[in-house]
Amino acid sequence: MANGMDERGKAFENKWAHDAELRFQVEARRNRALGLWAAGLKGMTGQAAEDLADAVIAADFQEKGDEDVFRKLRGELDVSVSDKVIRDKMAECLDAAVAAVTK
Repeated sequence: MANGMDERGKAFENKWAHDAELRFQVEARRNRALGLWAAGLKGMTGQAAEDLADAVIAADFQEKGDEDVFRKLRGELDVSVSDKVIRDKMAECLDAAVAAVTK
């Protein structure tokens, strides 16, 4: 009986680890896309665009949730880009990242 419980516990641990890895991959992919989008709006290309994408990815480690990413994008973008446009793009990139990682 203990063996069955041990195996079941391991299965739950493995599923949790797998789900956490998927979440990380989805968020990193979304943040990269957001960084490249913001770079495009700023007219950045090449290494400068890659650096901004990396900075958006790094911003996500500041706190739990998406507000740190939103603040980074808000700080990078011109005031002509509304909060709604940023949040809509965050949702769009999240959907695309989920689709890409889970296909």
